Amino acid sequence: MQGFAGVMWLLSMALIVFSGFALFDAAIRREDAYRAADKKTKPFWLIILGLAFVVNLLFPILSFLPIIGLIATIVYMVDVRPAVRALPGGGRGHRGSSSDGPYGPYNGGR
Repeated sequence: MQGFAGVMWLLSMALIVFSGFALFDAAIRREDAYRAADKKTKPFWLIILGLAFVVNLLFPILSFLPIIGLIATIVYMVDVRPAVRALPGGGRGHRGSSSDGPYGPYNGGR
């Protein structure tokens, strides 16, 4: 029985890390990138992923709530994140200027 408990503990830790990474990733993306990618808003995803993270911390893996949180996290990671990252600048906090080329800023040959 200890082996099963150990496996469940590792699975629970993996879910916490996975949902934590998704929450962090959603937090560092620009708000306008979500709208440009035609996904829900940034606050929506922060709330959903934050709830998933808290549920994974508080409830055991055998409950249905962590499974719902896992589904939300997977949707973010396979649908929303790639769409937001595909935008120019990767959807990160900085904004490029109008002189940015595909390999970085264009400085006029200087």
